[in-house]
Amino acid sequence: MPIYEYKCRKCDRKFEVFQGIADNEIKTCELCNGQVDKLISLSSFHLKGSGWYVTDYGGKKPSSGETSNSETHSTASETTTDASDSKPSPKKDE
Repeated sequence: MPIYEYKCRKCDRKFEVFQGIADNEIKTCELCNGQVDKLISLSSFHLKGSGWYVTDYGGKKPSSGETSNSETHSTASETTTDASDSKPSPKKDE
């Protein structure tokens, strides 16, 4: 059975009531008979077990056997060439 929260407009008292979904809303505070408002509460719903994104995939990091693209590709600054390996560029006729 759901728990609903109410707040009295007159005395500012907050209280909770176990009510069925089909039950009528509470209209007055039991202490001062002031008008009450139904509050919207945070849900305590939580997905547990396997098969959910949160438990199986959310926030997972690659395992130690996997490498990222930055580790497998070398950059131009890491590559060195010898002067003997490079060929002079052809000169244009002036």
